Amino acid sequence: MDNDFIKDIIRREAEAVTNIPVTDAFEKTVDLLYEHVHRRGGKLIMSGMGKAGQIAVNMATTFSSTGTPSVFLHPAEAQHGDLGVMQPNDVMILISNSGKTREIIELIDLAKGLYADVPIVVITGNPNSQLAEEADIVLATGNPPEVCVLGLTPTTSTTVMTVIGDILVVMLMKRIGFTNTEYAKRHHGGYLGNKSRQQAAKN
Repeated sequence: MDNDFIKDIIRREAEAVTNIPVTDAFEKTVDLLYEHVHRRGGKLIMSGMGKAGQIAVNMATTFSSTGTPSVFLHPAEAQHGDLGVMQPNDVMILISNSGKTREIIELIDLAKGLYADVPIVVITGNPNSQLAEEADIVLATGNPPEVCVLGLTPTTSTTVMTVIGDILVVMLMKRIGFTNTEYAKRHHGGYLGNKSRQQAAKN
């Protein structure tokens, strides 16, 4: 494969990122997370199936390391007892590109059966889907075509999901005034832990 093919993939991925719809849904989501997690003492529960689930895992760990307690709940395991991780004041962010993922739709019913008022945020490429209709807030990805040569494998869709997660993380870090000192307390090991402690010492 030549370099032009590679450059075209990069161009298409970058274009998908710049075309993510920027709406007040981002601010509303941050407000929701701030109120329920940082004021009421709840936590963020992330969930997704398949590749979307892997993005949800990454988002959960990134939120946790930046001051917002978060866990990943596997939608299938939730039906076998793991739903018990839910507590009052928790918030859920569910990821499904199609908005039709059966396990995620079922998870909403299960979650609301336990806590009827649990807020639901959905990240999806299909803002007109059943999943989106059941959400309190919808963060649309823009539904970019996959760069996969078959047009099937989650590639571009997972890229934009990741960026949406990054936006929420950074916005919430700014909202809570997250510092190097606080980062070091949660990320003690490795290069980043050392760097955060050095930066904290300078402040």
